[in-house]
Amino acid sequence: MQAALHSRVLQRLLTVIVQSNRSTLSLGKQGFLASNSLTTVCMLLSVFVLFPEYFMQRALAEQPRVNISTSLGNIVVELDADESPLGVANFLKYVDDGSYVGTIFHRVIPDFLVQAGGYRVDLSDVEKGDMIVNEADNGLFNIAGTIAYARNDEIDSAGRQFFINTRDNASLDHSPESCSRKDEKSRLRALERGLNKPQTCQTFGYAVFGHVVSGMAVVVTMSEVPTSFKGDMADLPDIPITINAMTRLKAVTVESK
Repeated sequence: MQAALHSRVLQRLLTVIVQSNRSTLSLGKQGFLASNSLTTVCMLLSVFVLFPEYFMQRALAEQPRVNISTSLGNIVVELDADESPLGVANFLKYVDDGSYVGTIFHRVIPDFLVQAGGYRVDLSDVEKGDMIVNEADNGLFNIAGTIAYARNDEIDSAGRQFFINTRDNASLDHSPESCSRKDEKSRLRALERGLNKPQTCQTFGYAVFGHVVSGMAVVVTMSEVPTSFKGDMADLPDIPITINAMTRLKAVTVESK
């Protein structure tokens, strides 16, 4: 981030130098800036010292926030639209259409995660919607308090289900050893030919798209409630934990990465 900032500062300085004294500045054959005007350079250095905010402006971005109102309390998440634009847009689509309301946290595991968004209290499926491209390679990690997409085995199979990590879960992260989409296609072609090739690469990862900014105690409480096995669901809370509302809050302005 510092390197990018320094690069922007240098670019601004060069632009101001060239524009302020075109008659005395020229670019040499080797691309080096040459000047006969010591006065101009001193003037610009003075401006930089006196008005650093002009040169040090950082790129700013608005990050959406959402309040998840549950039967155990409120959780506020901040979404990282810079690093996970597809994931954030997908999540907000379901927030805005209200289809998360009435769904449950159907999988809660102590010291691991809580998962929600796909089932109603009667365990009927919510309409899955479109699958999205997996952004697990966006540089965000599954650390405690982050929100990420659940998915099936296929890399790009996330839809509307999400989970919140209650601890650092490095095993869910993308890594240099992760399977690629090319690896996945190769394995599927082999399966079609009846060849069950062992998978030598690791999981592509689970895409993080935000983090909890308040209500983490609620998340931890969820993860520790009594659970049982029902139908094909393990780790289902004995008393349903419902999402009663999801509301957009005022977005916050943060420095772009």
